[in-house]
Order: sequence, then structure tokens, then C-alpha cells
Amino acid sequence: MKKVEEKLNDKTKIAETTEMTGKPPIKSLLVVFSYHTMSTMKVAQTIANVLGAQIKHPHEIQSEDLLNYDLVGFGSGIYDAKHHKFLFDLADKLPKIPAKKAFLFSTAGMTGARKVAGDHSKLRSKLQAKGYDIVGDFGCKGFNTNSFLKYFGGMNKGRPDATDLGRAEEFAHNLIA
Repeated sequence: MKKVEEKLNDKTKIAETTEMTGKPPIKSLLVVFSYHTMSTMKVAQTIANVLGAQIKHPHEIQSEDLLNYDLVGFGSGIYDAKHHKFLFDLADKLPKIPAKKAFLFSTAGMTGARKVAGDHSKLRSKLQAKGYDIVGDFGCKGFNTNSFLKYFGGMNKGRPDATDLGRAEEFAHNLIA
């Protein structure tokens, strides 16, 4: 009985979403690796709430699973000017597909449009080579306690903050506009 109620609720949500936007909902997934301070997970949860998306760790994904989604987000903290190795490992396993929509997001100690573009460039290239159409990038500061920073209390304490998460929410709305 509970499963029937859940299915009815899901159908109601789909009907409401379609009625409000005039478009059917986009089935979305976020593939996230968030580790040290969970800064990236805060951003992922904000984006997922807007998109109605699931959040999964890269190790939970089978490459063929991504074929079931209209939009896939890939995100992590930035390590040595690139996303975490687990996202690259997953990207290496992905089959070539025609024009699957994806977006990239990250948190980092330092940000800015050029910095985010540079940090995202390696994963962007790898996913584009597999046929992904990267439709957006989002980056913001995250609390950083890596390396020697832990001895000084870290960098960007309290980030992402409400302003950062508001920007993440706006970014997600623009993905489905």
C-alpha cells in the first residue's frame, strides 16, 4: 500500500511540475565526492533540491546508470587545480554517448571565473570526449583544511555561506529554465 501511495505522490509531483513550468520534469543525478569538510555536499544538496535530483558517490555509479538521466552533475572539491580523482576514474569508464547534458560544480580555497574554468577544464575535456554536452559550471569557496592550513584553523571558514548557496540555487534554476 505504501508503494502505491509513493507512486501516486510521484505522479502528482510530476503533474504539478509539468503544470507549473509547461515542461516535463528533467530526471537529474548529481555524482559527488565530498570529503574533508563536506563543503561540496552542501552545494550538491542545494542544487539537488532545486532539480529534484538524487545524489550519489562516484563508486555507487555503474557507467550505464547515467543513460537513465536527462541531466548529470559532476562535483567535488578541487585538488591540485582539478576535480577529485574518483570523478576522473568514473569518467574513464563511461561509454561514448551522443549529447548527454551535464554540468560541473566545485568548491575550492580560491575561486573566480577564470580559476573555476581552469579547475574544471580537465574533467570538462574528458566528459566532452565521451559525448557529454556541458551546459554549465558552478564554483564557490569552500572551507579548506588541507595540508598546512589545518594548523592555522583552515581557510574560508563558514563557506559555502548563504550567499554561495543562493548562487548555487540560482545556477540550478537556470539549468532547467
